[in-house]
Amino acid sequence: MSLRPADIPPDVIAELNAGTREAKNLAEGLAVDLAVLLKSAVPGLPDEHVEDIRSQAERGITRRMESWVCFAIGLEPKLKLQDRLERIRPFADDPHFGVREWAWLPLRGHFSKNVSHTISALKRWTKEKSKNLRRFAVESTRPRGVWSVHIAQLKQNPSLGLPLLEPLRADPEVYVQDSVANWLNDAAKSQPNWVRELCERWQDESKKDATRRICTRAMRSVR
Repeated sequence: MSLRPADIPPDVIAELNAGTREAKNLAEGLAVDLAVLLKSAVPGLPDEHVEDIRSQAERGITRRMESWVCFAIGLEPKLKLQDRLERIRPFADDPHFGVREWAWLPLRGHFSKNVSHTISALKRWTKEKSKNLRRFAVESTRPRGVWSVHIAQLKQNPSLGLPLLEPLRADPEVYVQDSVANWLNDAAKSQPNWVRELCERWQDESKKDATRRICTRAMRSVR
């Protein structure tokens, strides 16, 4: 049974709010009082800034995250794509899962406006040694995504994403495999035949277990 924020013990919440404990799962992350955490992380911050965060407590989690650096980089309107990616890179490779997820979410609006440029810029990330960065290239461009703006162009024409998907079709890391499979599962909801044909080709060309696992998960909606 999945935990809910209400199920988190008070002592754990106190440690999360003090910044002395890392959230271990989504429920713990959602249970954090961001105003208290901000005050703990930046003790000298003027009270009006803390109150501004507290006033947004009832808003959606993505709106509450807008004051944090890993999210703010994505919201900065004047940055060029390459500069934005370079600034987000350390957060995309952060050891904590929450930071990695919040790093790509605010970028989706920018990516959806220029899909070809985004895919070209992220292609080199698929060759990175870090599994986190390889995953980021795929997860951040999912046609549908989670809690995020859909990328209509990729829902209609998922073949545009092949420069990111092809290099990772036999990635050894399950963390990356799951992201590739989820990307294709997103695409299958609007272009099932394309995903079916792609998976058939991949399995003809690659006999690796990783490829088979990706294709099996990718086809779960089609079947």
